[in-house]
Amino acid sequence: MESILQTLHSWAQEAFAACGYDKSLAVVSPSDRADLCQFQCNGAFAGAKLYHKAPLAIAGEVAAELGKNPAFSSVQAMKPGFINMTLNDDYLLRCVNAIAKDEHLGVTQANPPATIVIDYGGPNVAKPLHIGHLRSAIIGESLKRLARATGNRVIGDVHLGDWGLQIGLVIAELEERNPDWDCFSPAFAQGGPVPTLDVDLLSEVYPLASKKSKTDPAFMEKAHRITYEMQNGRPGYVALWKEILRASVADLKQNYSKLGVDFDLWYGESDAEPYIPKLMEILGQKELLRESDGALVVDVAREDDKAPMPPVIVKKSDNSNIYATTDLATILQRQEEFAPNEIWYVVDKRQGLHFEQVFRCAHKAGLVPDDTKLSFLGFGTMNGPDGKPYKTRDGGVMRLSDLLETVRSAAARQIESSEFVAEEDKAQTAERIGIAAVKFGDLINHRSKDYIFDLDKFLSFEGKTGVYLLYTVTRVNSILKRAGVDPEKEVELKTVSSQSDRDLLLNILMTDNAFAHAMEEKAPNYICENAYQLAAAFSRFYNDHHILNEPDPVRKGSWIDLIVLTRRLLLKQLDILGIDAVDNM
Repeated sequence: MESILQTLHSWAQEAFAACGYDKSLAVVSPSDRADLCQFQCNGAFAGAKLYHKAPLAIAGEVAAELGKNPAFSSVQAMKPGFINMTLNDDYLLRCVNAIAKDEHLGVTQANPPATIVIDYGGPNVAKPLHIGHLRSAIIGESLKRLARATGNRVIGDVHLGDWGLQIGLVIAELEERNPDWDCFSPAFAQGGPVPTLDVDLLSEVYPLASKKSKTDPAFMEKAHRITYEMQNGRPGYVALWKEILRASVADLKQNYSKLGVDFDLWYGESDAEPYIPKLMEILGQKELLRESDGALVVDVAREDDKAPMPPVIVKKSDNSNIYATTDLATILQRQEEFAPNEIWYVVDKRQGLHFEQVFRCAHKAGLVPDDTKLSFLGFGTMNGPDGKPYKTRDGGVMRLSDLLETVRSAAARQIESSEFVAEEDKAQTAERIGIAAVKFGDLINHRSKDYIFDLDKFLSFEGKTGVYLLYTVTRVNSILKRAGVDPEKEVELKTVSSQSDRDLLLNILMTDNAFAHAMEEKAPNYICENAYQLAAAFSRFYNDHHILNEPDPVRKGSWIDLIVLTRRLLLKQLDILGIDAVDNM
């Protein structure tokens, strides 16, 4: 269905054209002065320059034309040239009832739908998740749900770091500790048994091996050799790599599950490895490769570049691959498997240059069609109160599982004495409140911005917090339960009784606009803001009316239906944010 802004835009275009003005002047937006009007158009100011007329004169003509439309209760030209529009209540009700009947609750669906691969998560195997992995997971999951909710086919890929030097370091350390393991014997046969590993051992081995490699050249050389031999198929190393992968992925899935994050694909760099020969063949056939200090590079600079753009290295001087190689091979793999219209990369914004090089090379080599969009969605840093990247008390990098436990414990203390939460539900409720606090606290910021992790603020029942949204849903649930109303009932609003009714209806109407903005900028903060505004409008509506004691059955029924619809929209937006509601708080 068409959004309210699309409808108003069309009407404004017709009015400008009817008055002899260019239709492109007709841009309608929500009013920034709700006390004056609901929507506004400022096109008369641009029209004044084009037609050498006073903006108020143009606004007056267009307002008179628009005012003929019975959907408006008021259309006014205001000094110095604003066009203020207010819809009548009957039309508001008609629009909101259409949203209630729409299976997508008024969210415009992509036509045609796009196939989108979203690359997010990006953890390395053999290492525990830490807080540096939080934003990619939270933002990527929300964008995946958003893209699906707007009608697209979406594939989420964790893109594991599972094929590089960190594997060689872990195997080298395990070999030094356990030289008698069969898998370290040159005679080890493919398919032979290897010891069972667990994530606690890997979490202890990798940091130690990494530290050792910085001071022990022989150990580093050994790790490089093992990496090379593993990547070239030595059976014992490959078997141990598979066991490292098994143990790591099991732990990763458990931690991501606690965060409410899941992936369609658990591909890694190793899955792109078979595509590297074809990649190099394509680059060679198109004569894009050149040698530079023994390495093979592709020039990706353009004449209009305002800053230096270095070539992308695809083979190091020792013929080994680097991140750019596997990233390009992964693009080739995705094109062959999914033929996506778009690929989104949810990655730390400091990697912007790398991905710009990779994207340019991919298009230059024809790895994807020219119209395939490759988007780098860089995110900022989660900082502590000191404005620096969040650390543990002793200055180390906090494990994600420890952060989630800290948040869960804080939420549990909040509801410990709550008479509304049953004892058997408190553990799950605390976990959901904690996750809501963390996710909303992150996503309310535009993804490109740094932000301060403030747990006390995030757990507040007031203000723009996930906890406030959960609390609002529980209030809605309580009303419907006391009214004996099925929240899945059909909705048919019949009357508008007050300004708070009207404000809530307008917030419902603007939901599609929030989804459109979020998709356009690939930024979930628009959904956060809209969900908060909807919750705040509901609170004002709730405070203004004695809903359950209302004697007029038509008015009471309409209010109940408005509450039911508000609940559905809040739950839909919480789901986009990856937040599960709770029954009581």
